[in-house]
Amino acid sequence: MTTKIDAAERGHWNLGGDLRISRMGFGAMRLPARDLTGPANDRGTVLGVLRRAVELGVDHIDTAAFYSRDALAANELIKEALHPYPDGLVVATKVGPGKRPGDPVPSYEMGPGELRAEVERNLRELGLDRLDLVYLRVGSMHGPDDGSLGERFEVLAGLRDEGLIRHLGVSNVSLAQLAEAQAIAPVAAVQNRFDVTLPQDAGLLAACEKDGIAYAPYFPLGGFGIPGDARVKEIAVRHGATVPQVLLAGLLALSPVMLAIPGTSSPAHLEENLGAAALRLTAEDLAGLAR
Repeated sequence: MTTKIDAAERGHWNLGGDLRISRMGFGAMRLPARDLTGPANDRGTVLGVLRRAVELGVDHIDTAAFYSRDALAANELIKEALHPYPDGLVVATKVGPGKRPGDPVPSYEMGPGELRAEVERNLRELGLDRLDLVYLRVGSMHGPDDGSLGERFEVLAGLRDEGLIRHLGVSNVSLAQLAEAQAIAPVAAVQNRFDVTLPQDAGLLAACEKDGIAYAPYFPLGGFGIPGDARVKEIAVRHGATVPQVLLAGLLALSPVMLAIPGTSSPAHLEENLGAAALRLTAEDLAGLAR
């Protein structure tokens, strides 16, 4: 599939009702390193990826202070590449998971007393006075748990009232946890695991549609390797597209509240991912993915 690349090709979403963003964005998790065990990336390359993403229409970047490897941290890379930020660029971040020195990934869940410092860390690293969107990330890498998030979400709601946060989100949550958060403060976005070959979160997506909440799935391309799904491969061949492009286009076709935030440290993969915004799947394609 060869076409002019424009991240805004699949339209826009009004995040929280007042921040207009393209439905195709960019995730910063892979900027410091390609995977959990590999070496840190080349700094110049990933700075170029960020600048190129914005050139191609990306106006929504998803990050976190705990995205780091060696001397590279996603927030600081974003600041170096893009600050002062262009008008309309929305930066979303997540708080909740904690990393101890030497940990390759977060190893514990922060308590309420640690969240203010983590929000302030994100503000400092990104060079911002207010964060556009902050997700409270709960649970584990295996999915949501059954615990209450109320006390922790109340901390973020208080920081929103102080003006340090514009909009609030929740990540890795169950339907019950989303409802608990909504009873405390407005929820602008949900970030749960979802891809078109693993649509186990359909009930929560439906709740987001009903309440006008954006749904920005993490691991939209599988997370630990591209899914080897024959249905997706067949559609890719039919359209002259790639499997990642079909996975992303399939997500965007599922729901108007769906946002895509694929991440990469590769300039070539960046253009491949963003090129999915121009891919229009047919009703037959979508029915094939759903079977």
